[in-house]
Amino acid sequence: MPDDTKTNEDNDGTIPSTMSHGQNVLHPNRENLLEVIKNLREEGFVVCIDITAVDYLENPKRDLPASVKPERFEIVINLLSHTKRERLRLRVQIPELEPTLPTLFDIYPGSEALEREVHDLFGITFEGHPDMTRILMPENWEGHPLRKDYDIGKIPVQFKEAPGS
Repeated sequence: MPDDTKTNEDNDGTIPSTMSHGQNVLHPNRENLLEVIKNLREEGFVVCIDITAVDYLENPKRDLPASVKPERFEIVINLLSHTKRERLRLRVQIPELEPTLPTLFDIYPGSEALEREVHDLFGITFEGHPDMTRILMPENWEGHPLRKDYDIGKIPVQFKEAPGS
């Protein structure tokens, strides 16, 4: 692990955590994500800044607590607490054969477009989302262009409402 990364793994039911670049990072699993998110919101993390994904197909190694099983995909959620003046990152492992996660929409309504973007570009579905349709790519696009199982240069660039599409 890099020098600035520390791991906290208690066997008392707490969420595994690390420190990275001066920021707290929690590693919940898919099953307890909503409970963790609700608790964090009550603690003052009222803004969901970003939700994105990473595909580790070609580079499966990463810094994770020993109790967290690495998967092909990882969802990264960034939260902000104005009262604490603190940012918090959550990293959730998503298996390749079941790329789903519960939606955060009911807790953070602003996450609606962020989840659609992850679904569109990585193929990860957010269960319970009110509109899990494409947001960037044409409706007839096959596949998910940010997955690393496409050859470089083999994806024609197309966007919704683009001239000639």
